[in-house]
Amino acid sequence: MEKQVVVRFAPSPTGYLHIGGARTAIFNWLYARKTGGKFILRLEDTDAERSTENSIEGIIEGLKWLGLLWDEGPNFQSQYIEDHQKAAQKLLETGHAYKCFCTKDDIENKREEAVKKKTTYIYNKSCRDLTCDQVAKKEAEGLPYAIRLKVPDGSGSVTFNDVVYGTIEKKYVDIEDFIIVRSNGKPLYVLSNAVDDIRDKVTHVIRGQDGLANTPKQILLYNALGASLPVFAHMSLTLDPKKAKISKRHHGELVAVHFYRQHGFLPWALVNFLVLLGWATSESREIFSKEELIDAFSLEGISRANSVFNINKDDQKYFTDPKAININAHYLRTMPVEELLPYVKEQLKSEGLWNDEYEANRSEELLDTVELLRNRFHLITDFTTIGRAYFSDDYFIDADSLKKNILKHPELTQWLSNLADKISSINIYNAKTIEQVIMDMAGDIGVKPGVLVSGIRIAVTGHAVGPDFIRSLIRIGQDKVAERLAKNIYYESDL
Repeated sequence: MEKQVVVRFAPSPTGYLHIGGARTAIFNWLYARKTGGKFILRLEDTDAERSTENSIEGIIEGLKWLGLLWDEGPNFQSQYIEDHQKAAQKLLETGHAYKCFCTKDDIENKREEAVKKKTTYIYNKSCRDLTCDQVAKKEAEGLPYAIRLKVPDGSGSVTFNDVVYGTIEKKYVDIEDFIIVRSNGKPLYVLSNAVDDIRDKVTHVIRGQDGLANTPKQILLYNALGASLPVFAHMSLTLDPKKAKISKRHHGELVAVHFYRQHGFLPWALVNFLVLLGWATSESREIFSKEELIDAFSLEGISRANSVFNINKDDQKYFTDPKAININAHYLRTMPVEELLPYVKEQLKSEGLWNDEYEANRSEELLDTVELLRNRFHLITDFTTIGRAYFSDDYFIDADSLKKNILKHPELTQWLSNLADKISSINIYNAKTIEQVIMDMAGDIGVKPGVLVSGIRIAVTGHAVGPDFIRSLIRIGQDKVAERLAKNIYYESDL
């Protein structure tokens, strides 16, 4: 019987869920869904000083929002410290590890000597061959000790095949006897991570390229603990336009998942974009439904080449990678409008624009308004910025459009005020009657209908361009259109 695939996402809860972590979670989640395997969420919270409840909640909430639901967990590494300590004790008992009484000062002095000699410092194994009596004496004296793993002697090497990077080899002589438990009794990450993966029966370790350097050490631990090795697949790095690694420290909230939620991204659109950072199919497709992506995903599709995330802090329109915004626009404009409504509702609520009547007796009106607007929008936030006039009387009027299309015609404010009266007088308010009123007035005052249309659009919606003009006036409603046209104060504001 074929063994079930088991993967895990194991972030340290020392900050928000960032796009690098989300990308790792996505790849693991996809592989589990592709293979019918298990996706485990494990929070590596053993760094008590840096791990926070807010970070834990942020990671969990971020994964839920992205739709990356796990099959087991969240497990907390801190709950398994006893397992890690038992593993260290087992390694001591089987002769695969030893107690090291070297002090921090000893190590620093030897490291400084190596720097002076321009050589690479590697621990000299001075405690490796202490006799049992010597060890017992030092312990009796109360000397603190760390625990180090014995790296095999000789000219051999740790060799493994990474799905992405191929055959990796690290010679034993280039790996020092590394510490697995600190002198304060706390196991190090390299041990805890391996022990947890062994306990959880993880079959595939899919993680960032920065984990590649630790892999030979973890393989030595697997071997010493008598465990079978998982398959390793290390993902390439994600870089910014200057080819610097994307990080919380250097890029701040621009790389936070919650930033994209707050700025109007749809969850699956962000997943779709992030998976393209370092993965592709032979067809070079960019848009995938959830089912299509699960079906297409493979570890072999992960690229060795680093990907570039084109964030641009100084571009007001494209505050992040243009491809990400365009992918989001695709989903916003094409997904069933009924599925889009909950996100629009959330956005309207966040801006204080939600009206409970939308669900009570104006549901069709809301549906039609969202359908009308979305084909010009890129982000959910556009509904309460560019489209604010469709949900509130408190909306912004674009200053440039006001100057070019209204204020340059001295008589236009009066014309619009007169038009307000005519709009109010329409008995049957529909496309035909609205158009007729505008055409008649244009003829009466001797101007092109476009002059009136531009003025009306800006006065009523705040913008010179937008969705279908007549449909917009119908959606906003007869009374509000007339009221807005009559308010000359808007047209003679601070300009």
